[in-house]
Amino acid sequence: MALELRHLRYLLAVAEHANFTRAAEALHISQPTLSQQVKQLERALKVQLLDRSGRSVRLTDAGEAYAAYARRALRDLAAGERAVLDVGDLSRGTLRVAMTPTFATYLVGRLVADFHARHPGITLDVREMTQARIEAELLDDRVDVGIAFTGERVAGEGAAGGHAPGIVVTPLFEETLGLVVGPGHPYAERDAGSGPVPLTSLSGQQLALLSGDFATRRHIDAYFEREGVRPGIAVEANSLGVLVEVVGRGGLATVLPDPIAAGDGRLRRVPVEPALPARTAALLRRDSAYRSAAARAFEERVAGWVREEGLRRV
Repeated sequence: MALELRHLRYLLAVAEHANFTRAAEALHISQPTLSQQVKQLERALKVQLLDRSGRSVRLTDAGEAYAAYARRALRDLAAGERAVLDVGDLSRGTLRVAMTPTFATYLVGRLVADFHARHPGITLDVREMTQARIEAELLDDRVDVGIAFTGERVAGEGAAGGHAPGIVVTPLFEETLGLVVGPGHPYAERDAGSGPVPLTSLSGQQLALLSGDFATRRHIDAYFEREGVRPGIAVEANSLGVLVEVVGRGGLATVLPDPIAAGDGRLRRVPVEPALPARTAALLRRDSAYRSAAARAFEERVAGWVREEGLRRV
């Protein structure tokens, strides 16, 4: 029997869903057809790829080894299809961009609008996600370009330097963060010339922060831990927009990138001592991935935006 692409897709679907019925529903085929096709693949390879003995279906050791090559083959074929469709004059095409919530708040609007104005034939698929997921999506060829930070993955997840193996990192600019309070916070009435407040004064105060799966939160937590300060957490959110609204309407404090704080008149930036350390924004892409004309143009536009905004380059 000659193997076909559908056999690879069917095997991976069963492995993903750990169930033939759910995999068949996702593939829009019948369960008996799916089971038959997977058995054909096993007969052709003369090896059992799936363990069907438990409550859920899982890959055997041979199946795990084969699935890794199947995923790579499908990914490379998809990249080949995009390469064929790529148009060097940027008259058409598609670009998949992912960025962390920080950039989705203050960068994506201007950058995407500018890119679209220059290249209206390119369809942009823009997604917001955590940095760890951006790297995973890049490696799985579900994203072409990511905008995140250098060395910001969860400890133990990445290689040396804090990034997953196979991820290429291009530093862009330094981003600074600061303490921000709403109109009802005691610090909102501080005289601008009175100098920074000591960080220790935040011990016991209630803050609103991003949830722990975001790079920004890990950066903030590391800063507090390094300085021996333990503020209370009154609100955790998975959106910077939510934090801005919560703090802007009440008496809580938060930590925000300076461009976000500067863009909302309800917020008051309060200098602290020692100041929060800056971090480096970066472009991420998969090493050896096909770089379309649209991807190259987008990367050039990001670099141009950094220059035009006068951001501190690294």
